[in-house]
Amino acid sequence: MSDIKSLDDLKSAVSGTPAAAVAAAVERTPVRDALGRAYATGKRKNAVARVWIKPGTGKITVNGKEMPVYFARPVLQLIVNQPFGVAGVEGQYDVMATVVGGGLSGQAGAVKHGISKALQLHEPSLRAALKAAGFLTRDSRVVERKKYGKAKARRSFQFSKR
Repeated sequence: MSDIKSLDDLKSAVSGTPAAAVAAAVERTPVRDALGRAYATGKRKNAVARVWIKPGTGKITVNGKEMPVYFARPVLQLIVNQPFGVAGVEGQYDVMATVVGGGLSGQAGAVKHGISKALQLHEPSLRAALKAAGFLTRDSRVVERKKYGKAKARRSFQFSKR
């Protein structure tokens, strides 16, 4: 590097075009086990989901139950199915998930995060769409702890003038 004195020297030192170098460096390969499944861990609030996906008919199982039975509210079912809609692969993958901790809303978010991560591991070409939608980022918001001298985290006790 010490023989580079000008921009022309730097340009000649770099072989090929920068875009080609970046494309070669970011070549992703599918990560699958012997059964053709991809595994990922999803997290949201205090919930942790272990998710396995494999090519199939779109069947989603959570803790041994069908998804509409486990997540009875339509909003939660919509949250779990979001990654498939964004990636454009509805009904092409079977999902088996185990979730612990938190409430149903956090668990649905954890399963969504796990499905997104597992999809991009199984099929790396789906990564761009999932990343653009923000599904690969863990939502780090958690409940704020209760403070001493307060009713809740920030709520004060009612003020009494007399």
